[in-house]
Amino acid sequence: MRNIKREKSVKNLSIREKLFIIIFRADNKAGRAFDIVLLWLILMSILIIFLETLPGLSTAFLKYLFKIEWIITVLFTLEYIIRISIVRNKFKYMKSFFGIIDLLAILPAYLSIFIEGSQFALILRTFRLLRIFRILNLGKYIGESYSLLNALKASRYKITVFLEAVLIIVVIVGTLMYLIEGEVSGFNSIPVSVYWAIVTLTTVGFGDITPVTPLGRIVASLLMLLGYGVIAVPTGIVSAELTRNRSANSTGQTCPSCRLIIENERANYCINCGMKLEKS
Repeated sequence: MRNIKREKSVKNLSIREKLFIIIFRADNKAGRAFDIVLLWLILMSILIIFLETLPGLSTAFLKYLFKIEWIITVLFTLEYIIRISIVRNKFKYMKSFFGIIDLLAILPAYLSIFIEGSQFALILRTFRLLRIFRILNLGKYIGESYSLLNALKASRYKITVFLEAVLIIVVIVGTLMYLIEGEVSGFNSIPVSVYWAIVTLTTVGFGDITPVTPLGRIVASLLMLLGYGVIAVPTGIVSAELTRNRSANSTGQTCPSCRLIIENERANYCINCGMKLEKS
């Protein structure tokens, strides 16, 4: 019965209201289908940009890609115009995050007519892939993201001290390696040696600079072992804050809708979703 009433109510809507439901909402089949088609067009456009940068492509194939890209650009332009025409507050949408991204998705194509090479700025269309959150309906996990954000904020001083310690270590080790290895092994300067220390400490190890002397290899080995411990420190700090927040959450105030931790004990409504808070 609810589905029948819903279908009747949708049929009674104007074209503008129907378009609004399809374009701006993803809780219906038409809206989901629209977003999926939009994402495929974005991915296709990005693929075309990648292909255009490949060497050795024939002129005929490049012209074919050029035509497809302009077809997609025209479709995005029509979509942008429709979005503006169906919203009530047009200026608010145009200056919103997605409004700016939608404009940047089509603007480089038209600028390329006057400025050569600006069409590659169309890679900004990747930001439009953020709309996939609407399709997957991930909004209900916003509370967990706030918990993580709160943990990161609470850990910022500890992480800052940790990063300062890491900076001191790479400067000392980098300077030490410059004295041990010297220019013969590729340690041409202290900044280059510090770069090597950062690469080694983070266990990336590009291999463009390597120690040759036994003492240099011993220092490098110790730095590599230290790197594994360094990786675990920030994770432990944030995990400890998450655990502490969850413990406080068991006796504190939490939004029943978005699960945001409310720091103000006197608050009656959630600052995130506006849900009325239940007082214990």
